[in-house]
Amino acid sequence: MSHVFTHPWLAGLFADPETAALWSPEAQLVGMRRFEAAWSRALGRAGRVDAESAEAAARAIEAMSFDLADLREGTGQDGVVIPRLVAQMKAAAGPAKAAVHSGATSQDVIDTSLALSMAASLDLFETRLAELNAALLRLSAEFGDSPLMGRTRMQAATEITVADRIAPWQQPLEAHLQRLREMRPRVARVQIGGASGDRRALAAEADQITREVAGALGLANPPRAWHAMRDGVAEFAGLCALISGTLGKMGQDIALMAQQGIGEISLSGGGSSSAMPHKQNPVLAELLVTLARYNAGSLGQIHQAMVHEQERSGAAWALEWMVLPGMAESTGRALSVAQTLCSQIRRIGTPA
Repeated sequence: MSHVFTHPWLAGLFADPETAALWSPEAQLVGMRRFEAAWSRALGRAGRVDAESAEAAARAIEAMSFDLADLREGTGQDGVVIPRLVAQMKAAAGPAKAAVHSGATSQDVIDTSLALSMAASLDLFETRLAELNAALLRLSAEFGDSPLMGRTRMQAATEITVADRIAPWQQPLEAHLQRLREMRPRVARVQIGGASGDRRALAAEADQITREVAGALGLANPPRAWHAMRDGVAEFAGLCALISGTLGKMGQDIALMAQQGIGEISLSGGGSSSAMPHKQNPVLAELLVTLARYNAGSLGQIHQAMVHEQERSGAAWALEWMVLPGMAESTGRALSVAQTLCSQIRRIGTPA
């Protein structure tokens, strides 16, 4: 059975193609290609290889196609894709192959590609968070003065307004936007460490090469490689869980408000029932709850992956590959669903 994000019909509920594209195999190859081309050019500028050979290698890397079957076989053997990837790049570079990957490691390439995916995801999340924030503010302006029964522990409490109900959906989005902007330099960072994270193989040129590669890729340049310091990855995953958690609260409220006999919200476009044609199920509201719970559970696995033994871990590293793309896609999907749900609201408030 395929994953729900790519399943033949479950993907209709869970998939977010725009976010998925940022974490796809194609995007990973683009990221790794960009790193290796930037690396070759930086080696040339630093005088570690002939400048003409460096440029020739970079152009060959940028123009080549990849043998995916060979990459799959090599990953099964080596545990990482880079040995076969570099072999293919060196073959493409021909006489300039000495300027390919010299002084870099597999983790430098894979983690920098990961940073590019996280950076692109932050851009997408920022746009969608801002759009959703604006949509909720519009709903509050339109319906905010209408009365609602406040409920604590799911029991009637005191009368509130629709604005009071919407505020806990909307106000955390502003905090998430602030968190996102603050964390960007801690998340979107180049990874260059060499064999043990100390950049020793690059000698006196280490700072220059790292600075040039970071600049070429639009990434921050940390003072040290983050090989075994995965707090940036965990912070990105934490933001995913916070965003989807906020939207899950919104979805849970809407699902309860839509109950027959409560009728505090009117939605268009609900889901149908095969057995009960009178029903209009709050499918998107329920999906927000599901996505929130998925990310909440997945976050613990990312925290497990922070435990990297010594200077590099194979086990913890691979766990990130399994978990993080799904968390990113769940977050992107939740933001898209929440926007659609806002557009489906026709009325909020205690029914007349």
